[in-house]
Amino acid sequence: MRTLREISVGEKVTVKRLSGEGPVKRRIMDMGITKGVEVYVRKVAPLGDPVEVTVRGYELSLRKADALMIEVE
Repeated sequence: MRTLREISVGEKVTVKRLSGEGPVKRRIMDMGITKGVEVYVRKVAPLGDPVEVTVRGYELSLRKADALMIEVE
């Protein structure tokens, strides 16, 4: 299983599972990233942090640590 951190710019993936605990997982879900949602990777900063994605029609920037908690296919 790949994580969102490993996805290339321009790829569209589907969220399969969120790892992580308590408040961190809750914050990711509050941003609209839930199981089954489609995520499009728009940009990755030169040093890999943050990752800019489109989720549910809006743009979102995620830290590398958060992107590692999102398993996709």
